[in-house]
Amino acid sequence: MSELPAPRYGMTVPFDGQPLHAQRDRIQRLEALGYTDLWSAEAMGADGLTPLALGSVWAPSMRLGTAILPAYTRGPALMAQSAAGMASAAPGRFVLGIGSSSNVIVERWNGVPFEEPYKQTRDMVRFVKAALTGEKITEDYDSFSVKGFRLGLVPEEPVPVLVAALREGMLKMAGRESDGAIVNWLSAENVARVTAVVRAENPTAEMVARIFVAPTTDTESARATGKFAAAAYLNVPVYKAFHEWMGRGDDLGEHWEQWEAGDRQGSLEKIPDHVIDDLIVHGSYDECRDHLQRYVDNGITCPAIALMPFPGVDIDEAIEGLAPRS
Repeated sequence: MSELPAPRYGMTVPFDGQPLHAQRDRIQRLEALGYTDLWSAEAMGADGLTPLALGSVWAPSMRLGTAILPAYTRGPALMAQSAAGMASAAPGRFVLGIGSSSNVIVERWNGVPFEEPYKQTRDMVRFVKAALTGEKITEDYDSFSVKGFRLGLVPEEPVPVLVAALREGMLKMAGRESDGAIVNWLSAENVARVTAVVRAENPTAEMVARIFVAPTTDTESARATGKFAAAAYLNVPVYKAFHEWMGRGDDLGEHWEQWEAGDRQGSLEKIPDHVIDDLIVHGSYDECRDHLQRYVDNGITCPAIALMPFPGVDIDEAIEGLAPRS
């Protein structure tokens, strides 16, 4: 009988407020403290691969993952080349996370139509998995066609592929088509529900969660700043639909209504405190650790901490305070 992946413990990089070239010490400190993974993202900061390329040299024992590269903003061949390049730089240590991203990032910022995200993500996963084997691909997928492409840099070791997923359709697809799912902006209690959907398709699927963490005992400040940070996601259509599915329609209905009406500041006051307490881990280091453990207990195999630079949060102290227990 196959077993679930061994538990891991990751950190989201790069850290805010510091140029990439200056982050060597922090990344090496993560490795020394026992963090196992570095996970990058791709939105408005650095691209998703450069921080990992640096980390591959600075922290040669750590696993490197993208959470995520949008399925739209690189063409199929370039996506395969990007994965192959990282896999060649860090053999056996790279995990490719692909997802639809959002209409904001894909369409508003990159000028690419955000159409049929399920098919685009599924087709990109299918293409990349085939391309990474070195086979020559001529295929008409539902969302794009590829004519005669063969990857010239085949990875020495298999590259796991994970799919970023929110609701049932994408979660099921992650289980069927890939090695697992990447989730975010959900509570520890929500994890059990989404994990069950993925593992109904793939019982040994990896489940990575980007978990937003603000280790501060200033609860009032954490909630106030957290509402501002959360609102940027809660009002993106794909995330709004997810939280409706998670049963937060009543909690967030007034917030969504005022946001749509243009009262952005007033709408923040309509986000209940308990929603922020569920979605953002905050408190003392021990409280944060206990909260993170609830995600693991409910099925996450790799929490990928995303430190939030809230008032009163010292990044270097947080790296130490949240380090995995031996």
